[in-house]
Amino acid sequence: MRLTEGRPFISVIIPAYNEAKRLPVTIPRIVSFLSSQGWQYELIVVDDGSTDETQQIACQLSKEYPSIRLLKLPHRGKGPAVREGVLASTGDLVLFTDADLSTPISQLSKLLARIEQGYDIAIGSREGVGARRYKEPFYRHLMGRVFNLFVRLLTLAHFNDTQCGFKLFRKHAAKDIFSNLVLYGSTAPAIKGPMVTSLDVEVLQIAARRGYKVAEVPVEWHYSSGSKVRPALDSYRMLKDIIRIKLNDLRGMYDKK
Repeated sequence: MRLTEGRPFISVIIPAYNEAKRLPVTIPRIVSFLSSQGWQYELIVVDDGSTDETQQIACQLSKEYPSIRLLKLPHRGKGPAVREGVLASTGDLVLFTDADLSTPISQLSKLLARIEQGYDIAIGSREGVGARRYKEPFYRHLMGRVFNLFVRLLTLAHFNDTQCGFKLFRKHAAKDIFSNLVLYGSTAPAIKGPMVTSLDVEVLQIAARRGYKVAEVPVEWHYSSGSKVRPALDSYRMLKDIIRIKLNDLRGMYDKK
C-alpha cells in the first residue's frame, strides 16, 4: 500500500469513558505494535466526559508517547466520541478500537491485508472460520446473536457480526461515513452513565448505501471483565436504534447528496 509522505500512515481512535485503569495497560501495547511495524502513526484518545482520571492518565501517557492526542468531549456516548476522533484524524487509514483492547492490536494485520486487496473497510468479526472468542459469558454470546438476527432481518443481511469494536477504514471512506451519521452525529444529546449503541450498524448501513467495499474478517476476541453492557436496557435501546436506522435509510438520509 502506498504511503503518503508527511502524515501518519494510520490513526488509531480510542473512545474512553472512565477508562483510567485500562489505558495504562492497553496504550503501551498499541504503541509497541505500531512502532514494531515501522509506521508513522497517531493515537487519538477521545475522552467521553469521564468522571474518573481518564483525562489525567491520557495526558500523562502523552508525555511518554508523543504520538498520543487527547480530545475532551461532554458525555454523549461511544458513537459521537468515535465520530469526533475519526473527523480529527489525519492518517491514510483509520482504526477504531475499544479501550479494553478485547481484540488484540496484533489482529490489525488481518484487517490491513484486506485493505491491501482493495477493500475500503475491513471489520473485525467474532464469527466465521478462524474467529476465536475467549471467556465470553453465555448470556453475552446469546445477546449478540439475537441482536445480529434483528440486524440481518432489518438492515444488513450479509454481516455475521456488526458489533465487534475493531474496524479499519481508508481515510476517504471514514471521513465520508462519519460526517454523515444521523443517530450519532453532531446533534446527539448528552447522556448519563454508560450506553451501548448501534453505532456500528449505522456506520455499515451508510457504507452499504454509498457502495463502499467492506470485508468481514474473523479475529481473536477476549471478553473483558468490567464490561459496561446492561443486557436488558441496552438490548431494548439497540433494537430501537436498528429500527430508526432502517427508517432513516428508507427516507434516503444516508444517500449521497
